[in-house]
Amino acid sequence: MKNPTIFVTGATGKTGGAVATQLLAKGYAVRALVRSQDKRSQQLERLGAEIAVADLFDPEQLTQALRGTQRAYYLPIYHPYMIQSAVAFAVAAQEAKLEAIVQMSQWTSSPSHPSLLTRQTWLVDQLFANIPGVAHTIVNPGMFADNYLRVVDFAVMLGFFPILMGKSRSAPVSNEDIARVAVAVLLDPERHGGKRYRPSGSQLLSGYDMAAIVQKVLGKKILPIEMPMWLFCKVAQQQGEDPFLISSLRYYVKDHKMGTFSWNGGTSDAILELTGSPAEAFETTVRRYLAMPFARPTLSNRLRALVNFLMIPFYPGYDLERYDRRMRFPVLTHPKFCLDSDRWRTEHSPQVAVLSDGKV
Repeated sequence: MKNPTIFVTGATGKTGGAVATQLLAKGYAVRALVRSQDKRSQQLERLGAEIAVADLFDPEQLTQALRGTQRAYYLPIYHPYMIQSAVAFAVAAQEAKLEAIVQMSQWTSSPSHPSLLTRQTWLVDQLFANIPGVAHTIVNPGMFADNYLRVVDFAVMLGFFPILMGKSRSAPVSNEDIARVAVAVLLDPERHGGKRYRPSGSQLLSGYDMAAIVQKVLGKKILPIEMPMWLFCKVAQQQGEDPFLISSLRYYVKDHKMGTFSWNGGTSDAILELTGSPAEAFETTVRRYLAMPFARPTLSNRLRALVNFLMIPFYPGYDLERYDRRMRFPVLTHPKFCLDSDRWRTEHSPQVAVLSDGKV
C-alpha cells in the first residue's frame, strides 16, 4: 500500500522543518509549503521533498497546493490576522478532501487570554476540530527550549545567560521532540483524532537551572542575569523580532511566573508514549545549540556580540501598549490569565481529550 503524501506548513521553520525531515527519513512523500524558494527550501528539495510555493492567506493557492495530499501538519502563521489564514486553510483542506490535520497549538490556548495571539490560537483549535470528516489532533507544547537557547551565544561570547522568567519553572521541549510527536500522529491519525497532546521536556527548570546546565556544558563560569521586560524590548527591537510576538510574550512571562507552565506537574509522558523514546534532556539540546554557527566562539561572533551588547542602550525598545493601540487590537472587557480561567483548567486537564466536535 502506497504511503500517503503529507503536507507540511512552516516547512523551512523549526518544528515544520523537523517534521518534514523526519517524515522523509521514514520514506513518506512530503509536500513542503514555503513562501518563496530559498536555500532552506532547496535543502528540503535535496532531501526529497516536493516544494509548493503558496500564500497562507490565499485559499485558492492553498487548495491548489493541497491537492493530491492526504494529511497535513499545520503550523499557524504568527500574524495579527492569523485567524484569516487559518480559515483559508480550513476551506482549502475541505476542498482538497484532507483526511487528517495535526495542528500546532500552544499551552496557553484560551478564549479569554489577554494575548490576541493566544485567543486566535484557541479559535483555530475550535475551527479545525469542526472540519467534517477530518481527523484533527492538537499538539500544545509548553515552553520551547528554543525560546531560551536562541540567546545561548550571550553565554558563549559574553559570559552571562539572560533570564526573563525569574525563578519560575517550565519543562522546555526541543523542536525535534515536538516534531517526533507530530510525526507519530501523522503516521496513524485515526487513532489520535480528537485528542490533544502536550509534549514536554523531561524536567522542570528555572532560568537559573538552565544557566547552570549551560555552564556545565561550556566548562566556564556563566552569570545568570534577570532581564526586565523594558530591556528585553530593546534587545528584541535590535534583533528585529516581530512586535506582535513580543506583545504576546509579555503576557506569557506573567503566565510563567504565575505557574502556568509548571501546573499539574509541568511534564507529560506524551513523547515517550507516542514515540517509544523519552524526551531528550535539556543538556542534550544545549549541546546541539552550542554546535550551531551562531554560538561558536569565533572572532567574528565575539566582535558581533560585543558590538550588539554595547548598542542596546541606543534602541528605544518596543512600546507595546502603543503598538497594540495603533494596530487596533480588540481588547476583552474581562481578560483572564490561564490559571484564573476555569475553562482553561478544564480544557488543559491531562484527563480531558478534545472530541471531534470541538467540545470537551
